[in-house]
Amino acid sequence: MHESGPFTLPAIRDFVPEKWKPWIMIAIVIVFQLSGGVYLASVAEMVGSLALLHEDIMMAGYASLVGMSLTFAIMFRLKFRFNSKVSLLTCCIVLIVCNLICIHTSSVPLLVATSFVAGIFRMWGTFECNSSIQLWLTPKRDLSVFFCYIYLLVNGAIQVTGLTAVYTAFFTKWEYMHWLVIGLLLLVMLAVSILFRSYRSMRKLPLFGIDWLGGLMWGITILCILFVCVYGEHYDWYESIYIKAATVGGLVVLTLNLWRASFIRHPYIALGTWRFKMVYLTFALLIVIDLLLAPSHLFEHILMESILGYDALHVNSLNWTAILGTATGALFTYQLFALRKWRYKTMTVIGFACILGYLAISYFTIDYNLPKQAFILPVFLRSFGYVIIAICFLTSLTRVPFQNFFQAVTIQSFVSAAFGAALGDSIVGHTLQVVTKKNAMLLGAAFDHVNPASYKLPAGALYGALQQHALLISMKELYGWLLMIGLFCLFVFMVKESSLRPKYAIHPKFRTIRRAIKHELREDAE
Repeated sequence: MHESGPFTLPAIRDFVPEKWKPWIMIAIVIVFQLSGGVYLASVAEMVGSLALLHEDIMMAGYASLVGMSLTFAIMFRLKFRFNSKVSLLTCCIVLIVCNLICIHTSSVPLLVATSFVAGIFRMWGTFECNSSIQLWLTPKRDLSVFFCYIYLLVNGAIQVTGLTAVYTAFFTKWEYMHWLVIGLLLLVMLAVSILFRSYRSMRKLPLFGIDWLGGLMWGITILCILFVCVYGEHYDWYESIYIKAATVGGLVVLTLNLWRASFIRHPYIALGTWRFKMVYLTFALLIVIDLLLAPSHLFEHILMESILGYDALHVNSLNWTAILGTATGALFTYQLFALRKWRYKTMTVIGFACILGYLAISYFTIDYNLPKQAFILPVFLRSFGYVIIAICFLTSLTRVPFQNFFQAVTIQSFVSAAFGAALGDSIVGHTLQVVTKKNAMLLGAAFDHVNPASYKLPAGALYGALQQHALLISMKELYGWLLMIGLFCLFVFMVKESSLRPKYAIHPKFRTIRRAIKHELREDAE
């Protein structure tokens, strides 16, 4: 890391004050974060309007995240090939077309493909803006500082997008969210056309040597994993030919892709990237964390909508708490990790403990008469802990050589952005189905002809109460199991010295003092 000169943005014209230029970039990147293929917060309205399955909309939403994940490996190549003005205008045009297609189509394959493309160009535009203001955020190029900003922006924008989509769908129609984003993108195009110029700081580099086929095969592999996770419960898992075909197809494509990477000159993701401990260790830990956070996508919505009877506005109003947790976690990590250089292990334990606190509070407070205020603390802890862990894990990849760094980021984003949440939801969701049937059978044995409740309530009301009580008990049971799994993982992590621990170089001054002390002790001993 080294100091650089005064920050400038030569891509923006000179009549714009220098102090305004970074904020213009931040405003543009917020618009890109609001854009995308489909909006999962309005999935219920889209299902009713388009006559599609809930799984169809979820698959399209995850496809957008797959496109975003794949783009990291080629981001610098795109930046060196196209200038900022061309990149931003291209991304705006493609995203506008993708939003128009999502409004007017009910074809699931087209919806998934469009969302996939939208994710690629959304990430391209985001990277173009963020990379341009990196030196403004951290003149020393300290990536731990930069990643605090990234996660504050990205995770905050995700929550704001969900709130905007829900309020738009509630008061008008879900299509209006897409029209709102299209209008914002048109404003960005107008601003870029007026304020930006075709500036290039270095010669144009061609896009030769990129393994496009390898990137496509990685995308197909992740989409196959998502298909199994999203549609597994609907098609009764491996009783269905579709789930079997997706599993076999994903394994075949993955095998061919790894085989190609072993002998081609520039694979999309080199096999050597997987051998770094930072890569495979964070990959595995993120899967565990997504498994522990799966109740946030399943149990909270079931509890608040089906049992407590809250509407969509009350459910999604907790996004404000998630935004507060995200901002607080990013600032906490910035102060202690980025500036004061606390250890990776310490920060990871703090984040993991917050996630366990979320599970513990949920386990002990889950009830029929739970007020909405009871969700504030666990949602805050969940967002706070996840942001800390995400920033630390992403920063740990900086120890990977630069030629493998962006490939390592792509691998990590496969879990953190693409299939991690879907995998955790599928495992916990299927377990909830099994445990609920077991508890319903055990509780139903008490309702016989001797039990007075069998005569006081109609059969339908009695069956509904039984299923609701079994569902609540099952959620409490799974909260407990996840809490015990998390405690075990935390115990193993704390006992074993983490390989994420940074190795700080000893200052030469202290090395000289230590050498002098050892010399004096040796002389005294003689």
